[in-house]
Amino acid sequence: MEIKQLHDWKVSASRAIEIQKELAAKVITENRFGKIQYVAGIDIGFPKNKETARAAVTLLNFPELKLLEYVVTDSLVAFPYVPGLLSFREIPAIIEALKELKTEPDIILCDGQGIAHPRKFGLASHLGLILDKPTIGVAKSRLFGSFDYTPCKKGEWTSLRNSDHEEIGAVLCTRDNVKPLYISIGHKISLQSSIEIVLKCIIKYRLPETTRTAHQLASKKTPLSISDNGADTIHI
Repeated sequence: MEIKQLHDWKVSASRAIEIQKELAAKVITENRFGKIQYVAGIDIGFPKNKETARAAVTLLNFPELKLLEYVVTDSLVAFPYVPGLLSFREIPAIIEALKELKTEPDIILCDGQGIAHPRKFGLASHLGLILDKPTIGVAKSRLFGSFDYTPCKKGEWTSLRNSDHEEIGAVLCTRDNVKPLYISIGHKISLQSSIEIVLKCIIKYRLPETTRTAHQLASKKTPLSISDNGADTIHI
């Protein structure tokens, strides 16, 4: 998997904001992918301490959603916790995990924001540009934007909009009467396709299987059992 070096990671918060503004203009908000065979999920946890990031990447076939491979790596973080700049803190750790992935995914679902971000450049968009791959932001909570109502039936959604009333994402209900997810374009995909793919990755939980399994790995000290998940490749 090609990983582009778009900028230095050792930057100040003010420079990080400048980088976001510069790169946001390069995000592609339409479909640029073909047949989907493999989908990946990415999440970051800090189970040991706030200075060590645990990055988890899971790879599933599509549309069957069998877990085929996963990677878990621990990395020291150099960038402080700053709301709106999490990609600078977390992506270096994610890259280390992605380097160990044996199969290249067609689309990546990220636990975080895409363009539903004050500068339209959340983690999913940042990672999409670095990898030159379609990415989707699948966030459990809202960072930015407003919406008219909270959908409560599976598949129902409403637009998430910024102060200029521009659509920057979707508030999507993935199960009846549960809290919605906040879906946004990462890179090389439309919002409608992002919603459709997220729903196709739902089995019985609120989260899609991609980021649900990645979240389990990133937040726990031990990996999932092979007998439980069917994975045939593990890197710790």
